[in-house]
Amino acid sequence: MKSNDRIVYKRDDGKWVEKSVSSNRAGSLHDTQKAAISKGRDRLINSGGGELITKGLDGKIRSKDTIAPGNDPFPPKDKEH
Repeated sequence: MKSNDRIVYKRDDGKWVEKSVSSNRAGSLHDTQKAAISKGRDRLINSGGGELITKGLDGKIRSKDTIAPGNDPFPPKDKEH
């Protein structure tokens, strides 16, 4: 995993965390998973792309989504989303 990759998961207090995989601290906290995913996607687009990893309520990886840089004229086709 690159340091630019982001991860979304639910904390014990019920908040959804969006953060860099290489960071110990949350990048942002959200009430819904949808909001956390949206924030992670925006950050990846603006920072040159990477992978957005989403964990489900059970803590297992539910989804991996490759996000292309915001200025990429030929982004890769994502088969999962």
